[in-house]
Amino acid sequence: MALAALTGVTALLAAGCGESRHANEQRPQVSTQVSVTISSGEVIVQPLKIAMGPEKFQEIPQNQNHPEPPLKKRNGPLDVTFVAANQTATDTRLKIRGEKEEESETVFAHSPGQFQIDLPAGSYTISAVGLPKARPAHLTVGSYRASSQNDVLLP
Repeated sequence: MALAALTGVTALLAAGCGESRHANEQRPQVSTQVSVTISSGEVIVQPLKIAMGPEKFQEIPQNQNHPEPPLKKRNGPLDVTFVAANQTATDTRLKIRGEKEEESETVFAHSPGQFQIDLPAGSYTISAVGLPKARPAHLTVGSYRASSQNDVLLP
């Protein structure tokens, strides 16, 4: 009888142990969007600086007047989505040079394109491959990382 009771208590204790992750842990930052316009004379990037503090134009509308909580571990790279508009008659690719180097898929002539990359803090040059007369743009990535903890309707 005592053995059965001990087995039952052990089973209840084991069943009571939940997962080690807590629902209130900070969530990762939502991808920061950067607009890129490719013309025959230059590559234009907006904004020129990201992750320097709370992003004014990146917040989800339902949370506009609430501060973004900073991530406690801010050493990781920033997830950046480049949204490009190729306004030239030439197919091209975006080339990112800096702390990390990467090249996008082809952005077709007179078409939009999208490119996602994780960028560590640093200074970057963004150029259009195959358009030698297009002056490259510069982008600075800071070390600020915000949690998406206050953003609802996210997966």
